[in-house]
Amino acid sequence: MSEEENLLLPNDEYLKSGVHIGTKFRTKYMENFIYKTRPDGLSVLNVQQIDERIKMASNLLSNYKPEDILVVCRRENGWMAVEKFAEITGVKYFASRYPPGILTNSALRDFMEVKIILVVDVWPDRNAVQDALKIGIPVIAICDTNNQTNNIDLVIPGNNKGKKSLGLIFYLLAREYANKTGIVPEKDWKFSIEDFSDE
Repeated sequence: MSEEENLLLPNDEYLKSGVHIGTKFRTKYMENFIYKTRPDGLSVLNVQQIDERIKMASNLLSNYKPEDILVVCRRENGWMAVEKFAEITGVKYFASRYPPGILTNSALRDFMEVKIILVVDVWPDRNAVQDALKIGIPVIAICDTNNQTNNIDLVIPGNNKGKKSLGLIFYLLAREYANKTGIVPEKDWKFSIEDFSDE
């Protein structure tokens, strides 16, 4: 079986979404995921590793009920993808500002208990990461070449700034989670990547 056949999507689908295009800045945390640096200075992420980590993340998430999962996305480009993911899977989510303390302060009116969180970008979503650390639950994060990954339990390398890229990541996470948990079996899956991104 070729590496191509092992992928969740054909390689060109990944490339088309720009999921592998990083930034000009690279942290030591993300070096292992970087395939090369382009002549224009942009770092390029390894598609095989992106695919592998999406599989790992969906396997991990599938151990949890939807109501125990929280997805947080401050970045506007990811709102549509996150909302679609939540609509299909039934997970809890914040698209826009995350209210600090919502996981740690039971006196808050909208206090919630979850067992795992997924953040789109560790920097804008840092309040959610901090809260998860305080209560000791795992954190999955989509990390670009410029992200720091300390305090992250599972890194999904990927362009976490582009609509198409985030659409592709959440499309795959939704498809895999829905299939593994039986929410939407593979034969009934009718969504497309375009449903997760308006670009």
